[in-house]
Amino acid sequence: MTFEEIGKFLEEHDCFTILTHRSPDGDTLGAGFALWNYLRDMGKKAVVKNSDGFPDRYGFMYEGYEPEEFAEQCVVAVDTADPKLFGEGLAEYQQEGRVDLCIDHHVSNKLYARQSYVDGAASAASLILYQLFKALGRPISKQIAVCLYTGIATDTGCFKYENTTPEAHIAAAELIQYGFGYAIINRMMFDIKSKGRMAAEHFVQANMEFYCHDRCALIALTTEIMEKCGVESAEFEGIASIPLSVEGVDIGITIKQRSEDVFKLSVRTTEKADAAAFCKRFGGGGHIRAAGCEIKGTLEEVRAKVLKAAEELGL
Repeated sequence: MTFEEIGKFLEEHDCFTILTHRSPDGDTLGAGFALWNYLRDMGKKAVVKNSDGFPDRYGFMYEGYEPEEFAEQCVVAVDTADPKLFGEGLAEYQQEGRVDLCIDHHVSNKLYARQSYVDGAASAASLILYQLFKALGRPISKQIAVCLYTGIATDTGCFKYENTTPEAHIAAAELIQYGFGYAIINRMMFDIKSKGRMAAEHFVQANMEFYCHDRCALIALTTEIMEKCGVESAEFEGIASIPLSVEGVDIGITIKQRSEDVFKLSVRTTEKADAAAFCKRFGGGGHIRAAGCEIKGTLEEVRAKVLKAAEELGL
């Protein structure tokens, strides 16, 4: 699907439901609310949905957002490679043929939508949205610029991750010209942490485990620990980068409990390992340097499965 075809699709349809993935991050919400604002500026009706709700830390992106009641005509998913990632709260959209259009940047995209635009080389879904809006030629508002910039900045780790491209830098520079407080956004996203988040970081750093001749670092967060820290799930975004920050580590693994017998795996790697291929073994996917999946079992069972896979990498 081309940008021109997407533009025609948006023009010809109305009453959009925009889907974002569970455990929402800055990119899925940035892309989702940028598209919502864009459609509203076109005179369309739209609503953004997330099975886990919208975290307070991203409140500046959905400022002024009010969901409308209407008869849904069209469903668009952003930054979501697999319909399972919509979560239980949006289970109805996991059925085959329920999503009309998917805009994504994950090479592991399942191509589950009726039509898809997937650019695995793009730094963020928000970058694709920015390129789309530019190609369509309609003016974008400052609020759209805020959403897109946040999506690009967060998915590139404030432009330090390996997925950062020249296009990402150029887009960020152009978006900054809209006059919003990008420095404040970066401080909120990357520097400010609650006491609970600091406590969680202290715990995982003190209890980090090392395997494969210290080439693999693993941290685990149970629901008990997270509840003890007293912070919402969104505040744990970015914690998966901690294991890979240790000198000599080539694969960092974060195991985070979602329910009694379900654990979310977040994997970060250096050039010595493929995170997407690693997670694909467990039914997940993502990017070469950052990927994820879910594994059922006890913490001990999940740890054992993951470590066996890590040992087979031969680091």
